[in-house]
Amino acid sequence: VQLVESGGGLVQAGGSLRLSCAASGFTVHDDAIGWFRQAPGKEREGVSCILRSDGRTDYADSVKGRFTISSDNAKNTFYLQIDSLKPEDTAVYYCAVGPTVLDGCIYYSESYYVSWGQGTQVTVSS
Repeated sequence: VQLVESGGGLVQAGGSLRLSCAASGFTVHDDAIGWFRQAPGKEREGVSCILRSDGRTDYADSVKGRFTISSDNAKNTFYLQIDSLKPEDTAVYYCAVGPTVLDGCIYYSESYYVSWGQGTQVTVSS
């Protein structure tokens, strides 16, 4: 699977961004899409995931209410809407694809994800 993220940029605190993840080459096992981020000097962390098959989603507590994950399966494109951006959201954001785990998707462990995009930089100024 090939994944290409886009939509990052420099934005003021309080603003919004919509990140996109364009995918190609899916197999039947590639059902979960995850969004992760890595801030400078920190480990990569998962923020959200979605199942292509039924649209179920999950979010890290730290982003609930501000991040919205969605999918357009017809376009094989997945989105992460980020509202009320904060300086601490500054990071490189990655999308990744993997199998269904425990009948759902798991955002908190990247070990389940097998293909990754190159990332898109989000910088939030205060």
